[in-house]
Amino acid sequence: MSGTGLASTDVGNMKPTIEINEANFETEVLKSTEPVLVDFWANWCGPCKMLAPVLDEIAKEQAGRVKVAKVNVDENPSLAARFSIQSIPTLLYFAGGQLRRQTVGAVSKKRIVSDLDAIAVTA
Repeated sequence: MSGTGLASTDVGNMKPTIEINEANFETEVLKSTEPVLVDFWANWCGPCKMLAPVLDEIAKEQAGRVKVAKVNVDENPSLAARFSIQSIPTLLYFAGGQLRRQTVGAVSKKRIVSDLDAIAVTA
């Protein structure tokens, strides 16, 4: 492991989600021209780990239409505090730089896609 999170075998299989932190939050989320789903998660969170492959699927299926981003709450406590994240996983749905929806806990792919469709209409 090189410490970057990507092994050499991952080159052709890049993560479909974007890692978000304080430095890139405004650019990647608030100034995005497409709706953004932000997953607040942590390594120790079991439900977060169950939700991760679902979010990867959605990111691949909705590529170019919706951006799927992840915020590690342990590494970015100020972002978690900014949005009053009390429990994880928490999904925040942004469109036009505005928070439009929020869900807490592991939710179904159908529910996530439905919420994304709803915010895409209002964007």
